[in-house]
Amino acid sequence: MDVTYMKEYSHHLGRDMEYKVYGHSGKPCIVFPAQNGRFFDYENFGMVDVLRPFIEEGRLMLFCVDSIDIESWSASGDEGYRIGMHEKWVDYICDELLRRIYDFDPFGGKPFLTGCSMGASHALNFYLRKPHLFSGCIALSGIYHATYFFPNYQDLRIYYNSPTDYLSRMSDDDPHVDEYRNGDIIVCIGQGAWEDEGIIDTRIIDEQLKRLNVPAWVDYWGYDVNHDWPWWRKQIVYFMPYMLGDK
Repeated sequence: MDVTYMKEYSHHLGRDMEYKVYGHSGKPCIVFPAQNGRFFDYENFGMVDVLRPFIEEGRLMLFCVDSIDIESWSASGDEGYRIGMHEKWVDYICDELLRRIYDFDPFGGKPFLTGCSMGASHALNFYLRKPHLFSGCIALSGIYHATYFFPNYQDLRIYYNSPTDYLSRMSDDDPHVDEYRNGDIIVCIGQGAWEDEGIIDTRIIDEQLKRLNVPAWVDYWGYDVNHDWPWWRKQIVYFMPYMLGDK
């Protein structure tokens, strides 16, 4: 399996950003780390290894990126500054990183997005905000309301990073909705330990996508399925064939 380490300067963030690329061709997938995580976590927790067959067959390329959650979602203090940092990171992903992804394999098509826990929150939110840039998402065990991290916000930038809020107010003639209907949306949650908050949000997302007549695979796994890496390894292997066209 081809593995490439990258460290490149981001003009949006004003710093070097690191990421790793796994694979030589195929459908590109941007992987967001869990809360405060790093670009190497997906490999270290065994997620890359379970996806190895898809990668080595040339069907999948993973782009595992760094987060700046510690300066935005996880930080304390000025909420305007924190969401401003997040938006700079959004611009980095959607502008600078996306252009580099097409340099690696210009024939791979629009990337899809995935992540676990906070990574799932980012994956679903990025797709719902910018469906013209991405083909879909696999969101595993996410929380999708911004008030969990920004309890006192009065800022529209935070609202537009809160899927349970903006989806609930979206009309079915919104231009984004047609794009959602042509994408691939997978949202999964276990019903075991540490999943309570995510279950509530996942049900809201489920209800709102149904209201908008958006086809999505929203899957509730068993009461033994915890918010942890062993289950996420099982889930990503289960859902990946669908995202790669084995429907």
